[in-house]
Amino acid sequence: MSESKQHSIAVKNLAIGYKNKMVADTINFSMDVGQLCAIVGVNGVGKSTLLRTLGRLQPKLSGEIEVKGTNLAQYSSFTLAQALSFVLTEQPASKNLTVQELIALGRQPYTNWIGTLTSEDKRQVEESLSSFLLENLRHNKCHELSDGQLQRVLIARAMAQDTPLILLDEPTTHLDLYHKVQILKLLQELAHSKQKTIIFTTHEIDLAIQLCDKILILDGQENPSGTPRELIEQKCFDHLFPSEMVQFDSKTGSFKVNK
Repeated sequence: MSESKQHSIAVKNLAIGYKNKMVADTINFSMDVGQLCAIVGVNGVGKSTLLRTLGRLQPKLSGEIEVKGTNLAQYSSFTLAQALSFVLTEQPASKNLTVQELIALGRQPYTNWIGTLTSEDKRQVEESLSSFLLENLRHNKCHELSDGQLQRVLIARAMAQDTPLILLDEPTTHLDLYHKVQILKLLQELAHSKQKTIIFTTHEIDLAIQLCDKILILDGQENPSGTPRELIEQKCFDHLFPSEMVQFDSKTGSFKVNK
């Protein structure tokens, strides 16, 4: 068995971008089952582009992406929907659905051609409602929800899809600090207790350092990855932002504003 088959996802010498523009290259990292990983970096460095490439929403320029030891390009649309789920920052078009109905859409890769939910499908929906504290909102229309509530619903839909790999683009955007922490703690619990591999992009570097098993820093150069402790010891956060404005404190694992 090759080394990559031991990983949920393995990325080798990946270059990302668009036809005429490379956004980032030389991206190498791997993740195992049950790990929560943040992709961090300055604005415009390619975090969302990388995530969309990992989810095959846009093509890679070069390099390799393997999911559970199989090249990403070899997955059919059907098998890919059972291998990975995606939570985008864009608002869903189906906000007139109830919370329960939207979460049930996560079962589409498993339902028959008329979309009938089996007892297993219903169990997955109920577990997702419970895990993300949504039981009392199950009959609410999604357009009635706050940003934090809707974000929980979208992640719950991904959980109901029951894929080994979950990708999330900026899951804490527009949320206050309490709800940012709530979402990330729920993702941590989902990764560890359900043995999911979860990768998300974020600007919340301080929270990622506290809660994630691994972090990938897109810096446009070496793009280091590792545990938060390893990255702190290697001083990888020290030069992430211009030092005259913000400095990283390795003792507290947080950024300080220069006054």
